[in-house]
Amino acid sequence: MGILALFTVLGLGLLEVKSILVRTNSAGLPDKCSLQGTARLPAFSVEGDYVIGGVFSIHNSMNTMENNYTTAPESPSCSGRIDPREVRFARAMIFAIEEINNSTELLPDVRLGYQIHDSCASVPVAVHAAFQLSNGQDPVFYGGENCSQSGVVMAVVAESGSTPSISISRIIGSFNIPQVSHYATCACLSDKKQYPTFFRTIPSDQFQADALAKLVKHFGWTWIGAVRSDSDYGNNGMAAFLEVAVREGICVEYSEAFYRTNPRSKIQRVADIIRRSTATVVVAFAAIGEMKILLEELSRDPSPPRQWIGSEAWFTDTDMLSFTSCAGAIGVAIQQSVIPGFRNFLLDLSPSEVAASPVLTEFWEDAFNCTLRKSGDTQKRMCNGQEDIKTLENPYTETSQLRITNMVYKAVYAVAHAIQTARFQKTNFNADKSIRLESEEVLTELKKINFSQNGYHVSFDANGDPVAFYELVNWQKNERGALEPVTVGFYDASLPEGQKFNINRNITWVEGSLEVPVSVCSESCPPGTRKVLQKGKPICCYDCIPCPEGEISNMTDSPDCFLCPREFWPNAEKDACFPKPVEFLSYDEVLGIILEVFSISGACLAIITAVIFFHHRTTPIVRANNSELSFLLLFSLILCFLCSLTFIGAPSEWSCMLRHTAFGITFVLCISCILGKTIVVLMAFKATLPGSNAMKWFGPPQQRMTVMFLTLIQVIICVIWLVVSPPFPVKNLSTYKEKIILECALGSAVGFWAVLGYIGLLAVFCFVLAVLARKLPDNFNEAKMITFSMLIFCAVWITFIPAYVSSPGKFTVAVEIFAILASSFGLILCIFAPKCFIILLRPEKNTKKYLMNKN
Repeated sequence: MGILALFTVLGLGLLEVKSILVRTNSAGLPDKCSLQGTARLPAFSVEGDYVIGGVFSIHNSMNTMENNYTTAPESPSCSGRIDPREVRFARAMIFAIEEINNSTELLPDVRLGYQIHDSCASVPVAVHAAFQLSNGQDPVFYGGENCSQSGVVMAVVAESGSTPSISISRIIGSFNIPQVSHYATCACLSDKKQYPTFFRTIPSDQFQADALAKLVKHFGWTWIGAVRSDSDYGNNGMAAFLEVAVREGICVEYSEAFYRTNPRSKIQRVADIIRRSTATVVVAFAAIGEMKILLEELSRDPSPPRQWIGSEAWFTDTDMLSFTSCAGAIGVAIQQSVIPGFRNFLLDLSPSEVAASPVLTEFWEDAFNCTLRKSGDTQKRMCNGQEDIKTLENPYTETSQLRITNMVYKAVYAVAHAIQTARFQKTNFNADKSIRLESEEVLTELKKINFSQNGYHVSFDANGDPVAFYELVNWQKNERGALEPVTVGFYDASLPEGQKFNINRNITWVEGSLEVPVSVCSESCPPGTRKVLQKGKPICCYDCIPCPEGEISNMTDSPDCFLCPREFWPNAEKDACFPKPVEFLSYDEVLGIILEVFSISGACLAIITAVIFFHHRTTPIVRANNSELSFLLLFSLILCFLCSLTFIGAPSEWSCMLRHTAFGITFVLCISCILGKTIVVLMAFKATLPGSNAMKWFGPPQQRMTVMFLTLIQVIICVIWLVVSPPFPVKNLSTYKEKIILECALGSAVGFWAVLGYIGLLAVFCFVLAVLARKLPDNFNEAKMITFSMLIFCAVWITFIPAYVSSPGKFTVAVEIFAILASSFGLILCIFAPKCFIILLRPEKNTKKYLMNKN
């Protein structure tokens, strides 16, 4: 039976069926196997005991074929220029195989061969090469019961592109032929269900995407542009990058895909988008061919400075360093390496050796612009044999920073180690070279290899991927003004999170700047503000809104503001919380000092009045107005003036209890004395009536008892208040948001209003009695003065209630002190000022005759 009965058209043109094997004889019956079509000659080949296949994109394009479906299509052929870098890759494979053949440790007594094909950087040719590596090159052969030539090659080192590698893997994977790629980085190839025989020595783009995203995040770029190759490499790589970028909070202004074969109008459109964009950073996940075309288009009409971030596919290619507009670019690259003896091998090319190889001939002619073959082309001179490849400066001879070349070198050694282990498993190192190995056996051992070559470790994980390690490379100008890649850091996926990404050298940015360029959609929101997304735009585009009152944000680009703790308040910048200032009526502030002065002045006035009364205690005006109650009243007024001082200062547990109880008791004592004096006036008038003995019922003992009884009631009320729910100091956080009011809570509001109510009740009762006695027929009737004093007293405390309830903070205390002082001054001035006036200024009226004179 034949190896293949079906071929796939991969969307890139009709693939000619070349490799169907059939078995026929003259009678039309199966007899022998023959290869249909013409075998494609490899670019380089050597026979050996075990053959390793190779596929490289030596030419950069394929001839376009037009099929008429009436004749057999021609074999696909390459066109365009030879890629010197790919030639170096192919030569690296040859160098590694020759080095192994000369080794006495790895595969001794066994000679490896190779078949290296040119894929023309196209899928159809790559598929054709895959078929041929699977079938072999013999036009006719007999294979017994089975025509299959699977296993002609032990493994295939291929390919430089992800898309051709995918096509090759799908074909040779059907026959368990392992494929080891040196440059196919698409993360999709890690899927072992689809590509079970695929391995690679270069890391997957999944790691590269993570490295690029961390690079962008590290420098604070949140607004970027993105371009990519419209291929499996570019599309899958960019998809992986964007997935990580979203998690890192990076926004993409545009994401454009293009391919080298697109019309120029498409390339111009991508270039115009880059020119017009506001993002100064551009991430390019592209192959070399696409980047060359794009940068050439941009150089025709230079765009504003752009900071390029490059993927490893193009970033270390020496041809790209000619684009000086990309100075300062930074990207990831495969680790630099050294392959001893490789440079001498590359330069050891004589004209005769070159002439024996069509590929090397074309490379030589292209490099030296001469021809080794006689032809009608008169534009090129004949090579004279004086051409020296050692003087050549192109990617073929550039070995100062071997990166991908080392991946080829490691791939060949990986296959060789797998072959050696497979032979050991099968022959225990029997020297019999005829022992046949199946590619499936090599595949099994390839999964388990673990070795080091030239100091570089080689192993594969379950997905066929190596440990990811990248260098971070910066394009810097050297002393000659030319660009050169300089390693400035690394990304090591084997390290713990947070240590994978490291910058250890100064970076030169776009236009030679030493400052990190800025690429954001919106400037960072400073502390004290929060981000508010702009409608219809990505999350990186926002406005900065100041935090509301009482809230802060203490970091840049804060998404939210948060409330300060209850006893804290934001500073003016709203970026930190500070303890709220504590406010209370203090002794050293203006309002407190004014109230203190009035309080002490009132007390002094009462003392002076008492002194005057004591000095003139024998005079009629003092004796006529119940001197005992007058002195007691003056004493209570002194206490009333002084008790206002207890309301000033920081409230404490004792001061809160003292201020309210002292106020309540002293004022009741004061009103009780006035009430006693009012009753004495009424009783004195009654006593003057014939047959009245009223005064004997309200003499001095009864007066003292009345004052003591009425005061005792207030004392009891205060004691109950203090026992049940006394006043206590409290921090008032609700009146003002920005400060704390330290005040005395009432404890029991019922107790407070009971104290006030009792004072008010006595004052009203006293006022009523004074009104009744105001027109008694004495020349100096004290009841009139009591009436005025009680009128002032009641007016003050009636207006006190709404003022007390509505006054905020320390002004509540000030209102209470003002009411105490105002009512105290009203009492002392109305009751005692007229008497002092007569005593001091009108002594002629301070006589019994004058006082007894009727109106």
